[in-house]
Amino acid sequence: MKKLINSVETVLDESLAGFGAAHADLVKIHAEPRFVMRADAPVKGKVALISGGGSGHEPLHAGFVGKGMLDAACPGEVFTSPTPDQMLAAAAAVDGGAGVLFIVKNYSGDVMNFEMAAEMHEGKSASVITNDDVAVEDSLYTQGRRGVAGTVVVEKIAGAAAEEGADLETCKAIAERVNAACGTMGIALTSCTVPAAGKPTFEIGADEMEFGVGIHGEPGRKRTRIMTADEISERMVEAICESLKPAAGEEILLFVNGMGGTPLMELYLMYHAAARQCAARGLKIVRSLVGNYCTSLDMAGASVTLVKLDAEMLRLWDAPATTAAFTRC
Repeated sequence: MKKLINSVETVLDESLAGFGAAHADLVKIHAEPRFVMRADAPVKGKVALISGGGSGHEPLHAGFVGKGMLDAACPGEVFTSPTPDQMLAAAAAVDGGAGVLFIVKNYSGDVMNFEMAAEMHEGKSASVITNDDVAVEDSLYTQGRRGVAGTVVVEKIAGAAAEEGADLETCKAIAERVNAACGTMGIALTSCTVPAAGKPTFEIGADEMEFGVGIHGEPGRKRTRIMTADEISERMVEAICESLKPAAGEEILLFVNGMGGTPLMELYLMYHAAARQCAARGLKIVRSLVGNYCTSLDMAGASVTLVKLDAEMLRLWDAPATTAAFTRC
């Protein structure tokens, strides 16, 4: 294993320290328990958005802490859910009096621990579970469809609503509406390597790919031969459209996300291929996002997310966000 680390035990703490030092104008790092919060939190009278999950998916979620998105993020160990005490401490630190909205990816540990934190939090709170992955309906890791890259879109749009002063019920409703309008499919060309394991999570042949992979390397629909970008995008867009059932002429956001080990040249090539598939179905791409936003350490691969945008979602998507990963959408 070749990694730019000092030791397996200190990877997360040193990474968070570097993140905090690099973006000190935007965030503060709380060490015990671990969470990342807005530098100006708590913002009085504003609904606070909190998310989190296992580390290894950077910039999700710490990279989205700041004005217009999250108020706090709770990083667990690599691919491990954060603990309720992290979430509870983060909620106490950023609650400005208007309540807390927890945005939770649909993984069993995340759901259970965020539920516990919400029950213990003394202020008002609500939760939204993201489940945009169309590759699976059930797995060992989730209680249904997994929450993956579409979570970024939920955090951006709900975050914009909160920044405008929307109340807790409104922020929860818009987050749920965005989640229902999202569909994601991911593929992997290689495994990722968790530092503590020191070896690839799974073995895959030089002429194979994993279709429908999860962001922890967990399997999806099937292992197949390697395909061209056009073939991959056709299958991905087809699977998403089977789930979302967008109408011809519908306005969408097309989001091509890298898994961490895929160069931008290939991600833009995938965007070009996916955009042609959308056009063939009569879909109107009105907003785009390309890059590494919800990764799986060093995995080579990508996901495609389609989001059916109504006028309110589009307006909120265009609102400014100042975070480490978003300057303005």
